[in-house]
Amino acid sequence: MTGLFITLEGPEGAGKSTNREYLAGHLRAVGIDVVLTREPGGTPLAERIRELLLAPSDERMNADTELLLVFAARAQHLAEVIRPALARGAIVLCDRFTDATYAYQGGGRGLSQERIATLEAFVQGQLRPDLTLVFDLPVEVGLARASARGRLDRFEQEGRAFFEAVRTAYLKRAEAHPARYRLVDAALPLAEVQRSLDALLPEIQGLYRG
Repeated sequence: MTGLFITLEGPEGAGKSTNREYLAGHLRAVGIDVVLTREPGGTPLAERIRELLLAPSDERMNADTELLLVFAARAQHLAEVIRPALARGAIVLCDRFTDATYAYQGGGRGLSQERIATLEAFVQGQLRPDLTLVFDLPVEVGLARASARGRLDRFEQEGRAFFEAVRTAYLKRAEAHPARYRLVDAALPLAEVQRSLDALLPEIQGLYRG
C-alpha cells in the first residue's frame, strides 16, 4: 500500500499550520489515516537541528551550513516519519519540504538550484510530493502576521528583499510544474481560504483512492 504525500508551502504568516490541521480534520472524518509533520523537524533529532536553524545568533550561519543542516534534518525525517507513514498507506501532510529549500536557500540565499537538486536526489531518491499547496500572500502581510505572533526567529528577522525573493521562487516553481502545485490565496480571510481548501478535498481524496 502506498500513501499520499502532500506538502504545504509558503512564507511566514501564510497560515500553513492552521490549514494543515483543517485539512487533517476533514480527511480523518472520512476514516483516512493522516500524519501531520513539519520541516525542519518532525523527529526529536530533526527538531534539535530546527532549533539550530531558527535560533538567532551572534555568529552568522554560512549559507552552505544552513543548506546542509536542512537536508540533514530531512534525511532523519524521511527515515523515521515520512517513508514509514507512506508505506503503511497514510496521507502525510507536511508543513514545508524541499520546495522551501529552493525558495529560502535558493531564492533567499542565492544558492544554486543545481546544488540543491544534487542534495535532493541524494537524500530523497525518487520521492517527491504528490501534491503541493502553495499559500501565497504579499510579503508585507506575511511579515505583519509573523510579527504579531511575538519574537521573530532567525529567518523572520530577514529583510523584505529576502522574502520577495522567497515568494518569487515559490511562484516560479508553481508556474513551472502546474500538475503538482495548487496556489492558495492566503491573504484572504481564513474562512475564505478554507473554502478554497474544501474545493480541493475531492481532488485529494481522488488521488488517495487512485
